[in-house]
Amino acid sequence: MGDFSVQYNEISELLQKGKAKDIGAAVQKALDAGASAPDILEKGLIAGMSVIGGKFKRGEVFVPEVLIAARAMNAASTALKPSLAKAGVEPVGKAVICTVKGDLHDIGKNLVKMMVEGKGIEVLDLGVDCDEAKIIEAVRTSGAKVLCLSALLTTTMMAQKSVIEALNAAGLRDKVKVMIGGAPVTQTFADEIGADAYTPDAATAAEVCRSFY
Repeated sequence: MGDFSVQYNEISELLQKGKAKDIGAAVQKALDAGASAPDILEKGLIAGMSVIGGKFKRGEVFVPEVLIAARAMNAASTALKPSLAKAGVEPVGKAVICTVKGDLHDIGKNLVKMMVEGKGIEVLDLGVDCDEAKIIEAVRTSGAKVLCLSALLTTTMMAQKSVIEALNAAGLRDKVKVMIGGAPVTQTFADEIGADAYTPDAATAAEVCRSFY
């Protein structure tokens, strides 16, 4: 097998710069040159998202840059999907993500989703303003190992607690790790409601989520 580090670096750079228009072609070029789809995913895309995640954590880039990089990640994933399927590459696992009932904020949720996908995890995004029944159904039917709940308002934080209570009532609490986050959320609150993890930012959320698989 040849050395494709130049191609991987190019893909990683395009992703970091958010060049969604160019990245699909770069992925195809690497495939045509003989690079394997799993390597492109790992050494190009996931490596690029890790760099962005680190910069975001350190305050070197901000939400717009991450969202632009995430768009490029989506474009690259679309180009790579058929080759990954042929190579028999399965996602590491599944996670369910949503913003809880009464809350319409989605930027934080979307950031976490992108970062988690960047770790090779398939994410089922239920959207915003999700009630307990919808979340319980998704956990029951998807086989997801992790449930990520976002709340951006002090008034909707208690909905995170309600979801955990509903999981208990449905007998599903031990089937899934519950991660919570959002501006007003704290570790103390996570401990109080019995969540498995609280993370202060999207990059850390992705790392913790990956550690559950």
